[in-house]
Amino acid sequence: MDQQSQRYVLDFERPIAELERKIQELKNLAKREGIDLSEEIQRMENRLQKLEAETFLNLTPWQRVQLARHPLRPKTLSLVNMIFDEWMQLHGDRLYSDDQAIVGGFGRINAYRFVFIGHQKGESIKENLKRNFGMAHPEGYRKANRLMSLAERFGLPIISFIDTPGAYPGIEAEQRGQAEAIAANLEKMSHLKVPIIVVIIGEGGSGGALGIGVGDKVLMLENAIYSVISPEGCAAILWKDQTKVEEAAAALKLTAQDLLKLGIIDKIVPEPRGGAHRDIEKTANNIKEAILEEIKILSEISPEELVAKRKEKYRKMGKFRSNKDE
Repeated sequence: MDQQSQRYVLDFERPIAELERKIQELKNLAKREGIDLSEEIQRMENRLQKLEAETFLNLTPWQRVQLARHPLRPKTLSLVNMIFDEWMQLHGDRLYSDDQAIVGGFGRINAYRFVFIGHQKGESIKENLKRNFGMAHPEGYRKANRLMSLAERFGLPIISFIDTPGAYPGIEAEQRGQAEAIAANLEKMSHLKVPIIVVIIGEGGSGGALGIGVGDKVLMLENAIYSVISPEGCAAILWKDQTKVEEAAAALKLTAQDLLKLGIIDKIVPEPRGGAHRDIEKTANNIKEAILEEIKILSEISPEELVAKRKEKYRKMGKFRSNKDE
């Protein structure tokens, strides 16, 4: 664990961080004093590997929520820079302003050209304030809508990166038509005659996520989350008790593993052990491989069939039971 990661140690990671610290102290001592401590260091490293396996192979839903929100988790533009061979960002919705919480533009991976769209959180407190913590205003969704229209005009597939707690709920967003902007995107994406690949890289919160989240294939990083409400919001509504967040996280079925079983997503993209922030380059390569695998298949499907399959995909989601079924 590097020094930057050590600044953001999660509660359940503390035993791992402590053991890593002791191993580093032994290495420093051996180097400084010229002592052979290789056997002791090896024993401790074996213990570390075992502890990491026990911890990260048995994560609870709430622990995955914490990893999905990790301050060092890779953001959209960081991943875009690693995934694409070349890319260019576009700005503005041509109506009101350029919402910094949503980014997008053109990009190329090998021979494939794409339009990309994504939520963008900040890398620092200052940038998070500028980007509104990844919570988009209506102009952000209208920027995305404009990019979708460009994609269809030029026959380019779309990659959508989702990472938001939700759409911005402030009064100014409502005044500028937040619900309409999201609804317009849902309608647009359901009819677009180009392939759409959605990648949930962090938080997928409510309509704010779905506003750029209707796709032919929905991929999800191993420790990302996707839910209609946050665990905190769920605990407040159901129990009026914030100590119930762990119970709420489990009940919401918001992990990639649960959502794959439920048929909400199509594939889980693996992360390095300990989370995407432990090795951002490897995370980006895993996403890139998954995108290339999917686009090869989707490129062979006609535009009309793409739309028909996409509609069928979302109509099949969810079940309800009436009194007649009992």
